[in-house]
Amino acid sequence: MKFCSLYSGSSGNSLYVEGSHGKILVDAGLSGIKISTALKQIGSDINTIKGIFVSHDHSDHVKGIGVLSRKYDIPLYMNEGTWNGVKGNIGKVKEDNIRLFENGGLIEVEDLLVKTFSIHHDAADPVGFSITSNKTKVSIVTDTGIMDEVIYDNIKGSDLVVMESNHDVNMLMAGRYPYFLKKRVAGNKGHLSNECAADTVVRLAQEGLEKVVLAHLSEENNFPQLAMETTSNKLREHKLDDCVCVEVAGRFSPSNMYNL
Repeated sequence: MKFCSLYSGSSGNSLYVEGSHGKILVDAGLSGIKISTALKQIGSDINTIKGIFVSHDHSDHVKGIGVLSRKYDIPLYMNEGTWNGVKGNIGKVKEDNIRLFENGGLIEVEDLLVKTFSIHHDAADPVGFSITSNKTKVSIVTDTGIMDEVIYDNIKGSDLVVMESNHDVNMLMAGRYPYFLKKRVAGNKGHLSNECAADTVVRLAQEGLEKVVLAHLSEENNFPQLAMETTSNKLREHKLDDCVCVEVAGRFSPSNMYNL
């Protein structure tokens, strides 16, 4: 498998996953042109994408899904709650390209097997994904306020995990956000903090995880070095820092391409 984060953050999100012959995107929260350009930068082609999986209905995850589906005849995979949340905002999409799933199910796209699972966010019905091909597994967890055992059970055993590391709690609480927004971000249906991400990465690393991409960083309440240091320091405390490769996903540019 191959994996690359094309864009990550409140400005827009899109992730690329490639199997031995299947290629998909998870979310497309930027313009079709930007996503097509990013794919060219990593040596891929929008015309080869076989599906776009949608985690939830917020605009930074769905902005480009309608135009990409129309222009390139790409199926859109999402649950009914997410579809109800986006269908009035993304323009007309071919009925054959609307592929609704139930959370907890498995979807096959070429050689990629996609498992969906519920997460905790203030969206219609948000989900995370675990994607496998030839015994290799990539899991994606962003936009969740808490890390529960259901999520953990779905992502353990992964070769690579995309882990939300949205905010530093002290920066959030001391920052200029109004109180209601601070409460939302830090709440059970908000976003994972650096500390929560780090604790989860340590737990996964103790079970063999080797690659982590920290994602969906807040521009206001975080910065890449702090997110990286929080996780790296926690791994060092447990003597796991030599076992795990940690990268912070870029807001406006592709991450490393991971060959798994």
